[in-house]
Amino acid sequence: MEHKGKDLLPLTGEKVEVDGIYVDEDGHEQHLHRGQHFPADVVLGTSEWKMTEYAFDNHHEGRTDERLIPKEDDENKMGKITHPRRHLQRGDR
Repeated sequence: MEHKGKDLLPLTGEKVEVDGIYVDEDGHEQHLHRGQHFPADVVLGTSEWKMTEYAFDNHHEGRTDERLIPKEDDENKMGKITHPRRHLQRGDR
């Protein structure tokens, strides 16, 4: 069975479960946080809300932190684990 498009959207008054940007049936965007309640539309009253974008506090520019990108020319591997099964030796600490 395919459930595409069959999920019920949250309604006004229900609790927000995931931080993000939501759009109501009239096209108004709201940035809502988990624990808040979906607000009523001024014109429609009770309406359905659809999430359009997740809210992330980290990586606000959409780029990976430079410290997390492996560098091939890094010669200073002291104290770094280069293989999942390699354990730090007493001299590495």
